[in-house]
Amino acid sequence: MLQVDLWKRVLIWAVVALGLVLALPNLFYERVERHNDAEAAIELGADTAENREAAQAWPDFLPSGLVNLGLDLRGGAHLLAEVQLEDVYETRIESLWPEVRDTLRDARDEVGTIRLQQSEPGVLRVRISQPEGMPRAVELVRGLSQPVASVTAAGAQSLDVSADGDELVVTLSEAERRASDDRTLQQTLEIVRRRIDEVGTREPTIQRQGADRILIQVPGIGSAAELKEIIGTTAQLTFQPVVSRTASADESAGVGNEILPSLDEEGVYYVLEQAPVVTGEDLVDAQPSFDQNGRPAVNFRFNPSGARSFGDYTAENIGNPFAIVLDNEVISAPVIQSHIPGGSGIITGDFTVEESTNLAILLRAGALPAELTFLEERTIGPELGQDSIDAGKVATVVAFVAVLVFMGLSYGLFGLFANIALILNIALIFGLLSLIGATLTLPGIAGIVLTVGMAVDANVLIFERIREEIAEGRKPARAIELGYEKALSAIVDANLTTFITALILYVMGSGPVRGFAVTLGFGIVTSVFTAIFVTRLLIVLWFERRRPKTIEV
Repeated sequence: MLQVDLWKRVLIWAVVALGLVLALPNLFYERVERHNDAEAAIELGADTAENREAAQAWPDFLPSGLVNLGLDLRGGAHLLAEVQLEDVYETRIESLWPEVRDTLRDARDEVGTIRLQQSEPGVLRVRISQPEGMPRAVELVRGLSQPVASVTAAGAQSLDVSADGDELVVTLSEAERRASDDRTLQQTLEIVRRRIDEVGTREPTIQRQGADRILIQVPGIGSAAELKEIIGTTAQLTFQPVVSRTASADESAGVGNEILPSLDEEGVYYVLEQAPVVTGEDLVDAQPSFDQNGRPAVNFRFNPSGARSFGDYTAENIGNPFAIVLDNEVISAPVIQSHIPGGSGIITGDFTVEESTNLAILLRAGALPAELTFLEERTIGPELGQDSIDAGKVATVVAFVAVLVFMGLSYGLFGLFANIALILNIALIFGLLSLIGATLTLPGIAGIVLTVGMAVDANVLIFERIREEIAEGRKPARAIELGYEKALSAIVDANLTTFITALILYVMGSGPVRGFAVTLGFGIVTSVFTAIFVTRLLIVLWFERRRPKTIEV
Protein backbone atom coordinates (compact mmCIF):
# COMPACT_ATOMS: atom_id res chain seq x y z
CA MET A 1 0.00 0.00 0.00
CA LEU A 2 1.43 3.41 -1.01
CA GLN A 3 1.40 5.53 2.12
CA VAL A 4 3.57 7.75 4.33
CA ASP A 5 3.01 7.86 8.10
CA LEU A 6 1.76 11.11 9.58
CA TRP A 7 4.84 11.67 11.74
CA LYS A 8 7.07 11.24 8.69
CA ARG A 9 5.03 13.80 6.75
CA VAL A 10 5.31 16.29 9.59
CA LEU A 11 9.06 15.70 9.91
CA ILE A 12 9.67 16.08 6.15
CA TRP A 13 7.75 19.34 5.92
CA ALA A 14 9.42 20.60 9.11
CA VAL A 15 12.88 20.02 7.62
CA VAL A 16 11.85 21.75 4.39
CA ALA A 17 10.37 24.70 6.31
CA LEU A 18 13.49 25.03 8.47
CA GLY A 19 15.70 25.04 5.37
CA LEU A 20 13.56 27.72 3.71
CA VAL A 21 13.63 29.91 6.83
CA LEU A 22 17.41 29.60 7.12
CA ALA A 23 17.86 30.42 3.43
CA LEU A 24 15.42 33.38 3.50
CA PRO A 25 17.90 36.06 4.70
CA ASN A 26 20.01 35.53 1.58
CA LEU A 27 17.15 36.96 -0.52
CA PHE A 28 17.39 40.17 1.54
CA TYR A 29 21.16 40.33 1.81
CA GLU A 30 21.50 44.12 2.01
CA ARG A 31 18.77 44.48 4.63
CA VAL A 32 20.25 41.83 6.89
CA GLU A 33 23.77 43.23 6.48
CA ARG A 34 22.52 46.71 7.31
CA HIS A 35 20.60 45.38 10.29
CA ASN A 36 23.66 43.59 11.69
CA ASP A 37 25.90 46.62 11.11
CA ALA A 38 23.39 48.84 12.87
CA GLU A 39 23.19 46.51 15.88
CA ALA A 40 26.98 46.57 16.14
CA ALA A 41 27.00 50.36 15.93
CA ILE A 42 24.39 50.65 18.67
CA GLU A 43 26.42 48.31 20.91
CA LEU A 44 29.41 50.62 20.45
CA GLY A 45 27.33 53.61 21.42
CA ALA A 46 26.50 55.07 17.99
CA ASP A 47 22.76 55.03 18.71
CA THR A 48 21.52 57.27 15.91
CA ALA A 49 18.04 57.38 14.41
CA GLU A 50 19.37 55.78 11.21
CA ASN A 51 20.94 52.94 13.16
CA ARG A 52 17.77 52.31 15.17
CA GLU A 53 15.72 52.27 11.95
CA ALA A 54 18.12 49.79 10.35
CA ALA A 55 18.15 47.58 13.45
CA GLN A 56 14.36 47.35 13.30
CA ALA A 57 14.33 46.59 9.55
CA TRP A 58 14.92 42.90 10.15
CA PRO A 59 12.93 41.21 12.94
CA ASP A 60 15.04 39.70 15.70
CA PHE A 61 13.00 36.49 15.78
CA LEU A 62 13.99 35.68 12.19
CA PRO A 63 17.37 34.06 11.46
CA SER A 64 19.95 36.48 10.11
CA GLY A 65 22.74 34.09 9.15
CA LEU A 66 24.07 34.64 5.65
CA VAL A 67 26.17 32.70 3.21
CA ASN A 68 29.49 34.54 3.42
CA LEU A 69 31.07 35.50 0.13
CA GLY A 70 34.73 34.70 -0.36
CA LEU A 71 37.47 37.10 -1.38
CA ASP A 72 37.00 36.25 -5.07
CA LEU A 73 33.31 37.23 -4.90
CA ARG A 74 32.97 39.85 -2.21
CA GLY A 75 36.27 41.67 -2.46
CA GLY A 76 38.45 42.39 0.55
CA ALA A 77 42.06 42.80 1.57
CA HIS A 78 45.21 40.82 0.79
CA LEU A 79 48.39 41.17 2.84
CA LEU A 80 51.74 39.39 2.80
CA ALA A 81 53.62 40.05 6.02
CA GLU A 82 57.13 39.21 7.17
CA VAL A 83 57.66 38.40 10.85
CA GLN A 84 60.75 40.10 12.30
CA LEU A 85 62.08 37.04 14.12
CA GLU A 86 65.21 38.85 15.34
CA ASP A 87 63.00 40.92 17.66
CA VAL A 88 62.16 37.77 19.59
CA TYR A 89 65.83 36.89 20.10
CA GLU A 90 66.51 40.37 21.48
CA THR A 91 63.54 40.26 23.83
CA ARG A 92 64.47 36.80 25.12
CA ILE A 93 68.05 37.84 25.84
CA GLU A 94 66.99 41.08 27.55
CA SER A 95 64.62 39.17 29.83
CA LEU A 96 67.52 36.91 30.94
CA TRP A 97 69.42 39.72 32.66
CA PRO A 98 67.56 39.59 36.03
CA GLU A 99 68.11 35.82 36.27
CA VAL A 100 71.80 36.09 35.32
CA ARG A 101 72.28 38.96 37.78
CA ASP A 102 70.65 37.09 40.68
CA THR A 103 72.58 33.89 39.88
CA LEU A 104 75.98 35.63 39.83
CA ARG A 105 75.20 37.68 42.94
CA ASP A 106 75.01 34.46 44.92
CA ALA A 107 78.61 33.70 43.84
CA ARG A 108 80.01 37.21 44.37
CA ASP A 109 82.94 35.90 46.42
CA GLU A 110 84.15 33.95 43.37
CA VAL A 111 83.28 36.30 40.49
CA GLY A 112 83.40 39.70 42.16
CA THR A 113 81.13 42.56 41.15
CA ILE A 114 79.03 42.28 38.00
CA ARG A 115 78.15 44.94 35.46
CA LEU A 116 75.83 44.77 32.43
CA GLN A 117 77.65 45.97 29.28
CA GLN A 118 76.38 47.52 26.09
CA SER A 119 76.24 44.96 23.29
CA GLU A 120 74.71 44.21 19.90
CA PRO A 121 71.05 43.09 19.76
CA GLY A 122 70.49 39.49 20.77
CA VAL A 123 73.66 39.28 22.90
CA LEU A 124 73.98 39.67 26.67
CA ARG A 125 77.41 40.77 27.95
CA VAL A 126 78.23 40.85 31.67
CA ARG A 127 81.61 42.02 33.03
CA ILE A 128 82.93 40.51 36.24
CA SER A 129 85.67 42.10 38.36
CA GLN A 130 87.49 38.82 39.08
CA PRO A 131 88.38 37.20 35.72
CA GLU A 132 89.81 34.15 37.51
CA GLY A 133 86.25 33.32 38.51
CA MET A 134 85.06 33.20 34.89
CA PRO A 135 84.85 29.35 34.69
CA ARG A 136 82.58 29.40 37.74
CA ALA A 137 80.44 32.19 36.22
CA VAL A 138 80.07 30.28 32.93
CA GLU A 139 79.08 27.14 34.85
CA LEU A 140 76.45 28.99 36.88
CA VAL A 141 74.87 30.76 33.90
CA ARG A 142 74.85 27.55 31.88
CA GLY A 143 72.68 26.15 34.64
CA LEU A 144 69.97 28.58 33.51
CA SER A 145 69.83 26.88 30.10
CA GLN A 146 66.87 24.62 29.36
CA PRO A 147 66.46 21.74 26.88
CA VAL A 148 65.14 22.96 23.53
CA ALA A 149 61.44 22.15 23.18
CA SER A 150 61.70 20.61 19.72
CA VAL A 151 61.62 17.04 18.45
CA THR A 152 64.30 17.81 15.85
CA ALA A 153 66.71 19.20 18.48
CA ALA A 154 66.68 16.47 21.12
CA GLY A 155 69.37 17.04 23.75
CA ALA A 156 70.21 20.59 22.61
CA GLN A 157 70.29 23.43 25.14
CA SER A 158 68.65 26.82 24.78
CA LEU A 159 71.68 29.01 25.65
CA ASP A 160 75.24 29.36 24.41
CA VAL A 161 77.44 30.73 27.22
CA SER A 162 81.09 31.65 26.62
CA ALA A 163 83.86 33.86 28.01
CA ASP A 164 85.44 36.84 26.24
CA GLY A 165 88.22 38.11 28.50
CA ASP A 166 86.53 39.43 31.63
CA GLU A 167 83.10 39.44 29.97
CA LEU A 168 80.50 36.69 30.04
CA VAL A 169 78.67 36.35 26.68
CA VAL A 170 75.19 34.80 26.51
CA THR A 171 73.26 34.12 23.29
CA LEU A 172 70.48 31.82 22.16
CA SER A 173 71.70 28.55 20.66
CA GLU A 174 71.09 27.81 16.99
CA ALA A 175 68.67 25.00 17.90
CA GLU A 176 66.76 27.34 20.20
CA ARG A 177 66.55 29.97 17.47
CA ARG A 178 65.03 27.47 15.03
CA ALA A 179 62.53 26.29 17.65
CA SER A 180 61.78 29.92 18.54
CA ASP A 181 61.13 30.72 14.87
CA ASP A 182 58.52 27.95 14.64
CA ARG A 183 56.86 28.99 17.90
CA THR A 184 56.82 32.65 16.87
CA LEU A 185 55.24 31.90 13.48
CA GLN A 186 52.56 29.69 15.05
CA GLN A 187 51.85 32.23 17.79
CA THR A 188 51.63 35.05 15.25
CA LEU A 189 49.23 33.04 13.08
CA GLU A 190 46.98 32.36 16.08
CA ILE A 191 47.02 35.94 17.36
CA VAL A 192 46.27 37.39 13.90
CA ARG A 193 43.39 34.93 13.55
CA ARG A 194 42.02 35.83 16.99
CA ARG A 195 42.24 39.56 16.30
CA ILE A 196 40.36 39.20 13.03
CA ASP A 197 37.75 36.97 14.68
CA GLU A 198 37.27 39.52 17.48
CA VAL A 199 35.95 42.09 14.98
CA GLY A 200 33.45 39.61 13.54
CA THR A 201 35.09 38.81 10.20
CA ARG A 202 34.42 35.25 9.09
CA GLU A 203 36.43 32.76 7.08
CA PRO A 204 39.72 34.61 6.62
CA THR A 205 42.64 32.88 4.95
CA ILE A 206 45.64 33.04 7.29
CA GLN A 207 48.52 30.74 6.46
CA ARG A 208 52.28 30.47 6.71
CA GLN A 209 54.43 31.02 3.65
CA GLY A 210 58.08 30.05 3.78
CA ALA A 211 60.24 30.47 6.87
CA ASP A 212 59.09 33.90 8.08
CA ARG A 213 56.07 35.09 6.09
CA ILE A 214 52.31 35.02 6.60
CA LEU A 215 49.59 35.36 3.96
CA ILE A 216 46.41 37.08 5.14
CA GLN A 217 43.27 37.39 3.02
CA VAL A 218 40.06 38.71 4.57
CA PRO A 219 36.78 39.05 2.63
CA GLY A 220 34.58 42.05 3.31
CA ILE A 221 37.29 44.34 4.72
CA GLY A 222 37.08 47.76 3.11
CA SER A 223 40.79 48.23 2.48
CA ALA A 224 44.21 46.80 3.16
CA ALA A 225 44.88 49.79 5.44
CA GLU A 226 41.89 48.84 7.59
CA LEU A 227 43.16 45.26 7.86
CA LYS A 228 46.65 46.47 8.77
CA GLU A 229 45.16 48.62 11.52
CA ILE A 230 43.42 45.57 13.00
CA ILE A 231 46.38 43.20 12.99
CA GLY A 232 49.45 45.39 12.72
CA THR A 233 49.34 46.89 16.20
CA THR A 234 51.80 45.03 18.39
CA ALA A 235 49.90 45.82 21.62
CA GLN A 236 52.88 44.99 23.85
CA LEU A 237 51.77 45.56 27.44
CA THR A 238 54.38 45.49 30.19
CA PHE A 239 54.59 46.48 33.85
CA GLN A 240 58.06 47.93 34.54
CA PRO A 241 59.78 49.41 37.60
CA VAL A 242 60.23 53.20 37.49
CA VAL A 243 63.77 54.51 38.09
CA SER A 244 62.98 58.21 37.73
CA ARG A 245 60.89 60.81 35.96
CA THR A 246 62.46 63.36 33.62
CA ALA A 247 61.61 66.12 31.16
CA SER A 248 64.35 65.21 28.66
CA ALA A 249 64.31 62.35 26.18
CA ASP A 250 68.09 62.72 25.73
CA GLU A 251 69.00 61.99 29.34
CA SER A 252 71.27 58.98 29.88
CA ALA A 253 69.14 56.08 31.06
CA GLY A 254 71.99 53.85 32.17
CA VAL A 255 72.73 50.26 31.27
CA GLY A 256 69.69 48.01 31.59
CA ASN A 257 67.30 50.97 31.56
CA GLU A 258 65.31 52.82 28.91
CA ILE A 259 63.53 56.15 28.51
CA LEU A 260 59.91 56.09 27.35
CA PRO A 261 57.48 59.00 26.84
CA SER A 262 54.24 59.48 28.73
CA LEU A 263 51.09 58.91 26.70
CA ASP A 264 48.99 61.60 28.40
CA GLU A 265 51.58 64.16 29.59
CA GLU A 266 53.43 65.94 26.82
CA GLY A 267 57.12 66.51 27.53
CA VAL A 268 57.22 63.95 30.35
CA TYR A 269 59.48 60.91 30.14
CA TYR A 270 60.14 57.99 32.46
CA VAL A 271 63.38 56.11 33.05
CA LEU A 272 62.37 52.46 33.43
CA GLU A 273 64.14 49.19 34.01
CA GLN A 274 64.07 47.28 30.73
CA ALA A 275 63.27 43.92 32.34
CA PRO A 276 59.49 43.92 33.00
CA VAL A 277 57.86 42.56 36.15
CA VAL A 278 54.91 41.15 34.19
CA THR A 279 54.05 41.21 30.47
CA GLY A 280 50.86 41.04 28.45
CA GLU A 281 51.54 37.34 27.80
CA ASP A 282 50.37 36.72 31.38
CA LEU A 283 46.97 38.32 30.72
CA VAL A 284 43.98 35.98 30.55
CA ASP A 285 41.26 38.60 30.13
CA ALA A 286 40.78 42.29 29.36
CA GLN A 287 37.42 44.05 29.19
CA PRO A 288 36.41 47.69 28.56
CA SER A 289 34.95 49.36 31.65
CA PHE A 290 34.88 52.69 33.49
CA ASP A 291 36.94 53.95 36.41
CA GLN A 292 35.56 55.45 39.63
CA ASN A 293 35.23 58.82 37.88
CA GLY A 294 33.20 57.38 35.00
CA ARG A 295 36.02 57.62 32.46
CA PRO A 296 36.67 54.79 29.99
CA ALA A 297 39.21 52.26 31.23
CA VAL A 298 40.21 48.62 30.78
CA ASN A 299 39.97 45.93 33.45
CA PHE A 300 42.59 43.18 33.23
CA ARG A 301 43.30 39.86 34.94
CA PHE A 302 46.53 37.83 35.06
CA ASN A 303 47.03 34.08 34.96
CA PRO A 304 48.29 32.41 38.20
CA SER A 305 51.95 32.89 37.26
CA GLY A 306 51.48 36.55 36.38
CA ALA A 307 49.32 37.15 39.47
CA ARG A 308 52.03 35.67 41.69
CA SER A 309 54.79 37.82 40.14
CA PHE A 310 52.62 40.94 40.26
CA GLY A 311 51.60 40.23 43.85
CA ASP A 312 55.18 39.61 45.02
CA TYR A 313 56.42 42.80 43.37
CA THR A 314 53.70 45.01 44.84
CA ALA A 315 54.26 43.51 48.29
CA GLU A 316 58.00 44.33 48.17
CA ASN A 317 57.67 47.81 46.62
CA ILE A 318 54.90 49.59 48.54
CA GLY A 319 55.39 53.34 48.12
CA ASN A 320 57.33 53.00 44.86
CA PRO A 321 55.94 53.86 41.42
CA PHE A 322 55.66 51.36 38.60
CA ALA A 323 54.78 52.00 34.97
CA ILE A 324 52.09 50.46 32.79
CA VAL A 325 53.62 50.52 29.30
CA LEU A 326 51.75 49.94 26.06
CA ASP A 327 53.74 49.88 22.83
CA ASN A 328 56.65 51.86 24.30
CA GLU A 329 54.46 54.57 25.82
CA VAL A 330 53.75 54.94 29.53
CA ILE A 331 49.98 54.88 29.98
CA SER A 332 50.23 55.60 33.69
CA ALA A 333 52.77 55.34 36.52
CA PRO A 334 50.85 54.90 39.76
CA VAL A 335 52.45 54.53 43.18
CA ILE A 336 51.92 51.12 44.80
CA GLN A 337 49.72 51.81 47.80
CA SER A 338 49.35 48.25 49.06
CA HIS A 339 49.89 44.61 48.24
CA ILE A 340 47.78 43.53 45.20
CA PRO A 341 47.37 39.77 45.56
CA GLY A 342 44.41 39.11 43.28
CA GLY A 343 46.18 39.40 39.96
CA SER A 344 43.69 41.90 38.55
CA GLY A 345 43.65 45.64 38.05
CA ILE A 346 42.51 48.50 35.86
CA ILE A 347 44.27 50.54 33.15
CA THR A 348 43.19 54.17 33.11
CA GLY A 349 44.17 56.91 30.72
CA ASP A 350 42.84 59.50 28.35
CA PHE A 351 40.72 56.95 26.45
CA THR A 352 37.51 57.26 24.47
CA VAL A 353 34.96 54.44 24.68
CA GLU A 354 36.08 53.20 21.27
CA GLU A 355 39.76 53.32 22.23
CA SER A 356 39.20 51.38 25.45
CA THR A 357 37.16 48.77 23.52
CA ASN A 358 39.87 48.38 20.87
CA LEU A 359 42.60 48.20 23.51
CA ALA A 360 40.70 45.45 25.33
CA ILE A 361 40.35 43.52 22.05
CA LEU A 362 44.07 43.79 21.33
CA LEU A 363 45.08 42.77 24.84
CA ARG A 364 42.57 39.92 24.95
CA ALA A 365 43.79 38.60 21.62
CA GLY A 366 47.37 38.72 22.85
CA ALA A 367 50.47 40.62 21.90
CA LEU A 368 52.20 39.88 18.66
CA PRO A 369 55.53 38.29 19.59
CA ALA A 370 57.34 40.23 16.86
CA GLU A 371 56.78 43.13 14.52
CA LEU A 372 55.12 42.48 11.17
CA THR A 373 56.56 44.11 8.06
CA PHE A 374 54.03 44.21 5.22
CA LEU A 375 55.72 43.29 1.96
CA GLU A 376 52.61 43.22 -0.22
CA GLU A 377 49.17 44.71 0.24
CA ARG A 378 46.20 44.80 -2.10
CA THR A 379 42.62 45.94 -1.76
CA ILE A 380 40.46 43.74 -3.96
CA GLY A 381 37.29 45.48 -5.10
CA PRO A 382 34.00 43.60 -5.42
CA GLU A 383 33.64 44.38 -9.13
CA LEU A 384 35.40 41.21 -10.25
CA GLY A 385 33.48 39.30 -7.63
CA GLN A 386 30.19 40.73 -8.87
CA ASP A 387 31.04 39.65 -12.41
CA SER A 388 31.74 36.15 -11.10
CA ILE A 389 28.48 36.15 -9.16
CA ASP A 390 26.55 37.28 -12.23
CA ALA A 391 28.24 34.63 -14.39
CA GLY A 392 27.51 32.03 -11.74
CA LYS A 393 23.87 33.11 -11.63
CA VAL A 394 23.59 32.81 -15.39
CA ALA A 395 25.20 29.35 -15.35
CA THR A 396 22.95 28.21 -12.51
CA VAL A 397 19.80 29.55 -14.18
CA VAL A 398 20.70 27.96 -17.53
CA ALA A 399 21.40 24.60 -15.88
CA PHE A 400 18.28 24.94 -13.76
CA VAL A 401 15.97 25.75 -16.68
CA ALA A 402 17.49 23.00 -18.85
CA VAL A 403 16.93 20.41 -16.13
CA LEU A 404 13.36 21.63 -15.49
CA VAL A 405 12.50 21.42 -19.19
CA PHE A 406 14.09 18.00 -19.57
CA MET A 407 12.28 16.55 -16.54
CA GLY A 408 8.97 18.06 -17.60
CA LEU A 409 9.19 16.73 -21.16
CA SER A 410 10.52 13.32 -20.12
CA TYR A 411 8.28 12.46 -17.17
CA GLY A 412 5.25 14.76 -17.36
CA LEU A 413 3.52 15.27 -14.01
CA PHE A 414 6.15 13.23 -12.18
CA GLY A 415 8.77 15.48 -13.74
CA LEU A 416 6.91 18.47 -12.28
CA PHE A 417 7.18 16.92 -8.82
CA ALA A 418 10.91 16.42 -9.38
CA ASN A 419 11.23 20.07 -10.43
CA ILE A 420 9.52 21.24 -7.23
CA ALA A 421 11.94 19.08 -5.27
CA LEU A 422 14.85 20.60 -7.20
CA ILE A 423 13.78 24.12 -6.25
CA LEU A 424 13.52 23.05 -2.61
CA ASN A 425 16.90 21.36 -2.94
CA ILE A 426 18.64 24.62 -3.87
CA ALA A 427 16.93 26.38 -0.96
CA LEU A 428 18.06 23.66 1.45
CA ILE A 429 21.67 24.00 0.24
CA PHE A 430 21.65 27.72 1.00
CA GLY A 431 19.92 27.04 4.32
CA LEU A 432 22.74 24.68 5.36
CA LEU A 433 25.42 27.09 4.16
CA SER A 434 23.78 29.89 6.15
CA LEU A 435 23.44 27.69 9.23
CA ILE A 436 27.17 26.99 9.48
CA GLY A 437 28.23 30.40 8.18
CA ALA A 438 30.08 28.85 5.25
CA THR A 439 31.98 30.94 2.74
CA LEU A 440 30.85 30.78 -0.89
CA THR A 441 33.65 31.08 -3.44
CA LEU A 442 33.67 30.77 -7.21
CA PRO A 443 34.46 27.03 -6.99
CA GLY A 444 31.57 26.80 -4.54
CA ILE A 445 29.24 28.20 -7.18
CA ALA A 446 30.58 25.52 -9.52
CA GLY A 447 29.64 22.93 -6.90
CA ILE A 448 26.08 24.27 -6.80
CA VAL A 449 25.81 24.21 -10.61
CA LEU A 450 27.07 20.62 -10.57
CA THR A 451 24.50 19.77 -7.89
CA VAL A 452 21.69 21.11 -10.06
CA GLY A 453 22.73 18.73 -12.82
CA MET A 454 23.12 15.79 -10.43
CA ALA A 455 20.08 16.49 -8.28
CA VAL A 456 17.58 14.74 -10.54
CA ASP A 457 19.69 11.60 -11.02
CA ALA A 458 17.92 9.87 -8.17
CA ASN A 459 14.52 10.84 -9.55
CA VAL A 460 15.49 9.53 -12.98
CA LEU A 461 16.42 6.15 -11.44
CA ILE A 462 13.15 6.02 -9.52
CA PHE A 463 10.94 7.05 -12.44
CA GLU A 464 12.62 4.60 -14.82
CA ARG A 465 12.09 1.80 -12.30
CA ILE A 466 8.40 2.82 -11.98
CA ARG A 467 8.12 2.62 -15.79
CA GLU A 468 9.53 -0.90 -15.71
CA GLU A 469 7.08 -1.99 -13.01
CA ILE A 470 4.13 -0.56 -14.98
CA ALA A 471 5.34 -2.32 -18.13
CA GLU A 472 5.27 -5.58 -16.16
CA GLY A 473 1.58 -5.03 -15.35
CA ARG A 474 1.83 -3.66 -11.79
CA LYS A 475 -0.97 -1.41 -10.55
CA PRO A 476 -0.06 2.29 -10.08
CA ALA A 477 0.27 2.21 -6.27
CA ARG A 478 2.38 -0.95 -6.30
CA ALA A 479 4.51 0.29 -9.21
CA ILE A 480 5.32 3.53 -7.39
CA GLU A 481 6.11 1.68 -4.15
CA LEU A 482 8.39 -0.85 -5.87
CA GLY A 483 10.04 1.91 -7.89
CA TYR A 484 11.22 3.65 -4.75
CA GLU A 485 12.20 0.42 -2.97
CA LYS A 486 14.24 -1.09 -5.81
CA ALA A 487 15.98 2.16 -6.81
CA LEU A 488 17.03 2.98 -3.23
CA SER A 489 20.21 0.86 -3.15
CA ALA A 490 21.49 2.27 -6.44
CA ILE A 491 20.78 5.83 -5.26
CA VAL A 492 22.56 5.33 -1.94
CA ASP A 493 25.60 3.67 -3.54
CA ALA A 494 26.04 6.32 -6.21
CA ASN A 495 25.67 9.28 -3.86
CA LEU A 496 27.70 7.71 -1.05
CA THR A 497 30.76 7.32 -3.26
CA THR A 498 30.42 10.92 -4.47
CA PHE A 499 30.01 12.12 -0.87
CA ILE A 500 33.18 10.27 0.16
CA THR A 501 35.00 12.03 -2.67
CA ALA A 502 33.71 15.41 -1.45
CA LEU A 503 34.79 14.54 2.11
CA ILE A 504 38.32 13.66 0.95
CA LEU A 505 38.52 16.92 -1.00
CA TYR A 506 37.51 18.84 2.12
CA VAL A 507 39.99 17.08 4.42
CA MET A 508 42.94 17.08 2.04
CA GLY A 509 42.27 20.35 0.22
CA SER A 510 42.33 23.98 1.28
CA GLY A 511 40.81 27.29 0.24
CA PRO A 512 38.79 27.08 -3.01
CA VAL A 513 38.97 23.26 -3.06
CA ARG A 514 37.23 23.15 0.30
CA GLY A 515 34.59 25.58 -0.94
CA PHE A 516 33.80 23.25 -3.82
CA ALA A 517 33.75 20.22 -1.49
CA VAL A 518 31.33 21.89 0.95
CA THR A 519 28.71 22.82 -1.65
CA LEU A 520 29.08 19.46 -3.39
CA GLY A 521 28.71 17.54 -0.12
CA PHE A 522 25.69 19.55 1.00
CA GLY A 523 24.19 19.20 -2.47
CA ILE A 524 24.45 15.40 -2.28
CA VAL A 525 22.74 15.29 1.11
CA THR A 526 19.89 17.60 0.09
CA SER A 527 19.48 15.89 -3.30
CA VAL A 528 19.02 12.47 -1.71
CA PHE A 529 16.61 13.91 0.86
CA THR A 530 14.44 15.68 -1.70
CA ALA A 531 14.49 12.75 -4.14
CA ILE A 532 13.66 9.99 -1.66
CA PHE A 533 11.39 11.84 0.73
CA VAL A 534 10.03 15.09 -0.76
CA THR A 535 9.13 13.82 -4.24
CA ARG A 536 7.68 10.63 -2.76
CA LEU A 537 5.51 12.66 -0.38
CA LEU A 538 4.34 14.89 -3.23
CA ILE A 539 3.43 11.82 -5.32
CA VAL A 540 1.61 10.23 -2.34
CA LEU A 541 -0.40 13.40 -1.72
CA TRP A 542 -1.33 13.57 -5.41
CA PHE A 543 -2.19 9.86 -5.52
CA GLU A 544 -4.40 10.07 -2.41
CA ARG A 545 -6.31 12.95 -3.93
CA ARG A 546 -6.71 11.63 -7.50
CA ARG A 547 -6.72 7.83 -7.08
CA PRO A 548 -5.78 7.28 -10.77
CA LYS A 549 -6.41 3.89 -12.36
CA THR A 550 -3.40 4.36 -14.66
CA ILE A 551 -0.38 6.59 -14.59
CA GLU A 552 2.04 7.84 -17.22
CA VAL A 553 5.66 8.34 -16.28
